[in-house]
Amino acid sequence: MAIETVYLAGGCYWGLEDLLNRIPGVVNTSVGFSGGHVKNVCYREVTTGTTGHAETVKVDFNSDVLSFTDLLVFFFKIHDPTTLNQQGNDMGTQYRSAIFGTSHEQILLAEDLIKKIDASGVFKNKITTEVNSFNSFFPAEDNHQKYLQKYPDGYTCHFLRDINFVI
Repeated sequence: MAIETVYLAGGCYWGLEDLLNRIPGVVNTSVGFSGGHVKNVCYREVTTGTTGHAETVKVDFNSDVLSFTDLLVFFFKIHDPTTLNQQGNDMGTQYRSAIFGTSHEQILLAEDLIKKIDASGVFKNKITTEVNSFNSFFPAEDNHQKYLQKYPDGYTCHFLRDINFVI
């Protein structure tokens, strides 16, 4: 089994994690924070919007079953990658769309896919998703992990959009 890891941010991590867990080939997820300048950050600090972190899902996937590109296509279908620092009612840099790649190949594939999706015109606006090299990840508190499995009526602004990318 060829396990790869990528860190995806696309708004509130509860809904993002829940939907990512449903993809065949995803073997594990956990939620936390990436992309900021404060070490060992916690949820309360991130909600202030001053740490630079984005709510992020660590995704471990079997690349023999799920390609990185297919994972990203799904990611772009379950959140709005064209809204800057916002998903649904959640606003602030902590809710930005970002891909934190763990290899140079992931970075190149993500950048190429974004160009292709933008060129396809499937979205009215250009994709604002940041593509960065992974630096750090600070896990969120236990009560945030698999949140929507624990609280099925909990808040989410994520859903699978009926979009077909011509890439």
